[in-house]
Amino acid sequence: MVTRPARPPCCPARSTAARAPAPPAPIKWKAIRKDHLANETENYSDIAYNYGACPHGHLLEGRGLGKRTGANGDQELNRAHYAICGLVGSEGLTKPTEAMLGAVRDGIELLRRHGAGKEIKGHRDGFATQCPGEHLYAWVRKGAPRPGGSPTVPGPRPVIDLSKVIAAALHDPDRAGTPVSYPGVRTVEKALVAEGLLAARYADGHFGGATVKAYSDWQHRCGFSGTDADGIPGQVSLDRLGEAHGFDVRP
Repeated sequence: MVTRPARPPCCPARSTAARAPAPPAPIKWKAIRKDHLANETENYSDIAYNYGACPHGHLLEGRGLGKRTGANGDQELNRAHYAICGLVGSEGLTKPTEAMLGAVRDGIELLRRHGAGKEIKGHRDGFATQCPGEHLYAWVRKGAPRPGGSPTVPGPRPVIDLSKVIAAALHDPDRAGTPVSYPGVRTVEKALVAEGLLAARYADGHFGGATVKAYSDWQHRCGFSGTDADGIPGQVSLDRLGEAHGFDVRP
């Protein structure tokens, strides 16, 4: 999810001799982190964002990979989406530079290389806010293309091992807690979330009862019934899910 900070960004649109130079992006990024840690209402454990992008094109690490964001407005959105903050504001620098857009795109591609999904949203798509501002949001609505018209080379499609998904569906529901027996389950669960069959909070890699029910609903949607729609993935139904959501299936 693409967002912007609550306060004006680190860099003005341009500098003049009469204006003090903007602080370097890492210094401002640390200042945002300090503000977040001082916020007793939100009780943040770190800066809220996973990454930030400054006007000069630097990608700034926040919570980083594999960590739940605190920036998206509610717990379900925080569980389901990473957050990349473009350092624009409601005054001063309100329009992202091409370098900033490139840095946001770098962040998106980094997250995808480590398991994030295809969806790109603006903060306002899931929460009542004007964030991330009109200019940045318009770019997000276009699919967040890399500036300059250079196409993004897609990475390899995830490959899901059907036998391991079946094993997880058979054994995970009876296990205490929410253990993850096969990481590829999360890719399947995210596809079920995108289909509207599974709540985002259950896309955690554990093939529990909620995922079994959601997968059964997917099998019914594919035209199966009875024991062929028992929530245990099969080759045909998983292939169809992969075709719709960008992964391949290995028997």
